[in-house]
Order: sequence, then C-alpha cells, then structure tokens
Amino acid sequence: MSYFKNRRLISARSDRRQTPVLLLCSSLLITSCAMGPDYSRPQIDTTEKFRLSQTEGRSIANLPWWELLRDEKLQLLIDQALTENKDLKQAAASVEELQARLGITQMDFIPNISIEGNAPIETLGGFSRKGFPTPYNYFGQSILNWELDIWGRIRRSNEAARADLLAREENRRAVVLTLVSSVAQSYFDLLQFDTQLKIAHRALTSWEESVVISSAQLEGGLATRLDLDQFEAERAAAAAQVAELERQIAQKENELSVLAGRTPAPVVRGYSLSGQSTPPDIPPGLPSELLQRRPDILQAEQTLKAAIARIGVAKATRFPRITLTGFFGFSSPALASLLDSDSKFGVAGFGLAGPLLNAQTLGYEQRAAEAQAKQALAQYEQTILVAFKEVEDALAAIRTANDQYKAKQKQVEALSSALQIANLRYQGGITSYVDVLLTKRKLFDAESALVIARHLHLVSVVQLYKALGGGWLADDADVPLPISTGLLHKQLK
Repeated sequence: MSYFKNRRLISARSDRRQTPVLLLCSSLLITSCAMGPDYSRPQIDTTEKFRLSQTEGRSIANLPWWELLRDEKLQLLIDQALTENKDLKQAAASVEELQARLGITQMDFIPNISIEGNAPIETLGGFSRKGFPTPYNYFGQSILNWELDIWGRIRRSNEAARADLLAREENRRAVVLTLVSSVAQSYFDLLQFDTQLKIAHRALTSWEESVVISSAQLEGGLATRLDLDQFEAERAAAAAQVAELERQIAQKENELSVLAGRTPAPVVRGYSLSGQSTPPDIPPGLPSELLQRRPDILQAEQTLKAAIARIGVAKATRFPRITLTGFFGFSSPALASLLDSDSKFGVAGFGLAGPLLNAQTLGYEQRAAEAQAKQALAQYEQTILVAFKEVEDALAAIRTANDQYKAKQKQVEALSSALQIANLRYQGGITSYVDVLLTKRKLFDAESALVIARHLHLVSVVQLYKALGGGWLADDADVPLPISTGLLHKQLK
C-alpha cells in the first residue's frame, strides 16, 4: 500500500537518479574483465617445405577450380552440383541458423523491457474487487531488466557463438571443396570405365575372331580342341568384363547425378581420359599456408576458440549476477484520472543473484568446459597432422603415377610390336597360335593398366588440390574464394 502512496516522490527521485545510474553502469562495464583465458593460436611447428615436393612456386591451390579442371562438361557438372547439391544446401542453411543464434546471443547486451497491461476488476462488467492486491487502478507497466556483464559472461557467450558461426562457415567451405573434388574424381572414374570398355570390346571382338579361326582349323585338322577351348575361355572372360564395366558406368552416372542434385540420368562426357590436361608443374606451396587455407583446420581452430570462450562462461556463472531493474507505469484511485501527469510512478534498483546450493555443480561445469577445450585442442592438432599426411600422400601419388604411366606406355608399345611379330611368325608357320594368344592377352592387360595409371595421375592432382584447401583467388592468396554457383563461375570467367 505504501508503495503506491509514495509513487510521486519515487517518480521525482528516479529522474534525478538516472544519470548517476547510467554512469555507474558504464563504469562497471568498462572496468570489468571477462573471466576465463583469452584465446591465442597454439604454436604449431611446420617444416620449410613438404617432404616430397619437387617444384617450388605459388601453390596449385591458388588456382580457381575451373582453371584446374578445363573440361567444359565437367565444369557444367560442378556448376550444377554447387547449385543443387543437397548436402551443400544443408550446410548453407546451418550457417544461416548459427547467424540467427549469434543474433540471439548479442541481444543479451541490450536491456530486456517488457510491458504489462492491467485493468481493475470493477471495470470488467461490475465484477467484485475481492482479492485485488490494491485499490489503485494501474496499467502500462514497463519492466526493465538489464544484466551488468561484470564478469564477462555475456561477452564470452558471444565469443563462443561467433566462433561457432565461423566454424560452421568453414564447414560449408569444406563441403564445397569436397563436392568439387568428388565430382571431378567421379567424372574421371567414368572416363576410365569408358576407355576400359572400349578396350574390352576390342578384346571381345579379337577373341571372337580367334574362335572362328580356331573352329575352322579344328575342322581341317590344323588345330586341336585345346586351342579352341582356350579361345572360347578368353572370349567369355572378355564378355564378362564388358558386362562388369557397363554396370560400373551406369552406377557411376547415378552417383554423379546425385552429386549434381538430380535424379539418375546419363552423363554427357567432354574430353576423353587421355585428353584431360593437368598443369605441367604442380607446386604445393609452403606447409605453413595450410593453417590459413584448409577449411577443416580453420573449422577446428574456431571450435577450439569457442570451447575456450565457454570456460569463461562457466567461470563467470559461478559469480553473482548483478542486474539493473526498473518499473514505470500509471496508477490512480480513480480510473478517470489514470492518465493524469501526476499519476505516473517509477522505481529503479539493482538486483543481485548468486549461486548458493549449486556452487559445487557450477564448479564441475567449469571443469567439464576445460576438458572440452582440451579435446578441441587435441582435435585441432590431429586435424593438422592429417592435413600434412594427405598432402604428402597426394604428392607421392602424383610422382609415382606419372612414372608408372610412362613405364606402362613403353610396355604397351613393346607389346604392340611383339603382337605384330607373333602374327607374322604364326602366318609363316614358324610358331603356334598360342604365342599370339599370350601376347594379345598381355597387350590388353597392359592397355588397361595404362588407363588406370592415367586415371590415378588425374585423381591424384585433384586430391592434392583438395588436400591443400584449393579454391582461392589466383591473384590474392589472402582472400578465400567464395566458390558457389554457376553464375559466379560465369562472372569470374
């Protein structure tokens, strides 16, 4: 009752107290410090260059993907995947979610103001006032609640939310990079199967001709049943290989269609496997660049940063919360004079809330946050180790695949010459057709191995590009390239 009787005095005093209160709040916010450790990037020792690096220069990762992968049909597939792939859409939507959640966290800096509208019971159809707490009529009550971030709980919460958002954005970039490399590798797989299918068809045709010749020779007494059985076995093996490759081609087309965000359909090819171009020199750049380039490393770092910030949140929660509260409204014994200027009332004050019985629980929460930060640090260091391993693996694959391809080329050339000589010797009656059979089988196997070596070299270049975190602007290695839609592709071309 006395609260409402002294409302005018409180209102007059509150106006005079506004300035000191605001000055006090500002002083507290400025002088307060955030609890918990500040983030600093862990010291990571890196070598001067990669162990298997053979060339030096600007990293291949500085190339935009369309300058590395010059097949126009492949570029169209990647464009479509970057526009329609469902995993990428999900990753982009998750970034939008954390953007909104960061906005929610930032609202903790702003005072919380709520408005309540109240009406006296006697005005509602003549109902009784029994139980009404006061004979005064009041409405339009504004309630202010503002937590003073003395211990930095809100600031640390914002640091964690911002780091979570950046980690999710790096995850989106990782999805983009993985998607580009997956489409390219699947496309090269498809070209490999196409080339091997041509070889298998040629082998099947050759063995069918051999069966016809051997059947005629068997009837004339010039060949044995063993020779015919061998030729028929080779023909059956070639037919089975043709069927296997046709299955692999269909399944690979389905895989590419899903990556492109569409229902399974045939895939249009561009250049053949042998017609695909790669840069003559493939420099990986400096190992230290990985820490600033690979999205999974940056994601792990932001996760570590968020975990360290949450230590401060947990620590600040163990201290009392100080809040600034205020009320403002109108009240009057008579409803008719409710809106008069002298019917205003207001009050302001501080609130203090601190842990008591749950103090031990909050201590365990701080220890849990510290343990999570240790886990995030270990994950960050492990991600870096895996990144260096993937780069070295790709460099080793590129070097050995190139050597393997050159060796297989010489083998195919030698076996092609040997097959011509074997045919001439057989036609001259010097040797049996078994020599031709063995040489022909070796040639088909060598041609297939040559295709595999070429495919391995192309895929290894893509894997190195991915391992280096490729997709940055070629003329500005300090700014990450926002690889996104086909429209962006056309603009940058």
